[in-house]
This record gives sequence, structure tokens and C-alpha cells, in this order.
Amino acid sequence: MNTDPIADFLTRIRNAIRAKHRVVEIPASNIKKEITKVLYDKGYIQNYKFDDSSAQGTIKIALKYNPTTKQSAIVDLQRISRPGLRQYRGADNLPRILNGLGVAIISTSKGVMTDKEAKTLNVGGEVLCYVY
Repeated sequence: MNTDPIADFLTRIRNAIRAKHRVVEIPASNIKKEITKVLYDKGYIQNYKFDDSSAQGTIKIALKYNPTTKQSAIVDLQRISRPGLRQYRGADNLPRILNGLGVAIISTSKGVMTDKEAKTLNVGGEVLCYVY
């Protein structure tokens, strides 16, 4: 049993990047699907596919690498809010990651989105993770 599925999701991606894998397969959940969509929209992953053939389903993520330097598009993934200490921020107090170069993924009442989108919609929420 996994107590923190989002941390497991981020760790699987982090480990796949360090091992230079092209594709990583992760057990699916609704929050993981939403985080995957945000990563794709912001250009951190190349592609994704939701496979619902089994009961839980899986997410297949194609990782993105620079063709010349072989460096990953994702430099670091940090889990911020965790089950033991939830981190909530208001719309006026959302974090800036690397002076705007990275993104914070926020779970709001209007869905999972980046810090910039949450600021434009004037909603706060739980800060799930930082990606840069």
C-alpha cells in the first residue's frame, strides 16, 4: 500500500530520467492524470497515454530529452505538500519557481493547474509540487 501516490508518481519519473529511460509506466489515478496533462501542456514531457485496460489503469509517459545534449527537459521534481504537512496558498501568495522559469502545480477548486493559471483565475489551493 502506498501512502503518498503523488510522491510515488514523481519518484518514478525522477528515477526514469536518471536511468535515461524513454518511457515510464505509472499506475493511474485521477490526480496523476491531471498532473500528467499539466506536465505535457508546459512541455516537460513529450507525450502520454492513458491505458484503461486493467482495473486501475496505467499512465505511459514518454519523457523528453534534448537531442544534442541528451539532457532531460525536467531538471528537478520536488514534492511540496505531503500527507503529514499540507501546504496551502492563497491566490496572492502563490510561489514563483526559479523566478518564473519553473512551475508550481496547484490543486485548486477549479482543477489542477500551474501557479500562473491559478493567479490569473484568482484561486489558491494546495501546492502539490515544483517542476523545473
